[in-house]
Amino acid sequence: MEQRAVGRSGLRVSRIGLATHTWGRETDADDAAVQLVAFVESGGTLLDTSPAYAGGAAQRILGELVNELVPRDDLVISGCAGLAAVPVTAPDGAPATELRWRVDASRRTLLRQLDRTLLDLGTDYLDIWSVAAWDPHTPLDEITQTLDDAVRSGKVRYGGVRGLDAWQLATMACAAPITAAQIPYSLLSRNLEHDIVPAAQHHGVGLIATTPLAWGILTGKYRSGVPADSRGAAESTAAQIRERLDDHADRVVDALVTAADGLGTSPLAVALAWVRDRPAVASLFVGARDMGQLTGILAAETLELPRAIAAALDDVSSI
Repeated sequence: MEQRAVGRSGLRVSRIGLATHTWGRETDADDAAVQLVAFVESGGTLLDTSPAYAGGAAQRILGELVNELVPRDDLVISGCAGLAAVPVTAPDGAPATELRWRVDASRRTLLRQLDRTLLDLGTDYLDIWSVAAWDPHTPLDEITQTLDDAVRSGKVRYGGVRGLDAWQLATMACAAPITAAQIPYSLLSRNLEHDIVPAAQHHGVGLIATTPLAWGILTGKYRSGVPADSRGAAESTAAQIRERLDDHADRVVDALVTAADGLGTSPLAVALAWVRDRPAVASLFVGARDMGQLTGILAAETLELPRAIAAALDDVSSI
């Protein structure tokens, strides 16, 4: 798999990264192990985890697999901190059975979560450590100093941010060592090209695209309805997916299907190849529930979109 520099740093990562948000929830430890080995054998290096994924189960599973199956030094692990778990009290006063996450980027929470992540992963350092969200309630200099201290301590190799607006990214990049920014980017989510992409390029920050398949819409699975086993049918995610199944999405998916038919590949691979090669994008994170999905994702690595097809997708997806 091709390796790319992240922004203007010396850090190099695989241009497709493996997200672990399904691990511990839809993907058990055995299936996660198969995925990790296949990903690394294909040349992949970049992995994404978070204390918020399956309530911390994802990073614990990853920790069990690191070194046991894959040498730690062969991986570029991206983690984050800044989301505090809050128990959701049941209406009848029964004990809480679920958690919600609120933003808390205080020094106390950031460092506590960093230490917890390192313990769960069984490693001394994270390659990329990101502040998970913008926190208007914590002074910016407290956040940036904490990030800088984590890098200086050796527990973190490179600093990052997740899900920020352009002005927030620019503000952080001026005050802290920011190398990477994770941001939703797909053929159905292009507004960042007007402000976030220029801000990242100006400050030398590499973008890592998240949700590059727009919650599965760009695979074409929803063209004929909502499959019963899809996230569009799940109570927790149905609303956010259904609200995006509009005429614009239909046109983009139709164009993807046409391009895939002409190239002898899948709409999924075409959608990933498009976002993978956008300006300022160093890599993308995509998760797989099983090995079948991961195989389809890895197929995108060898796909190079002809200019005419990339241009046609640009046109049909513009807003």
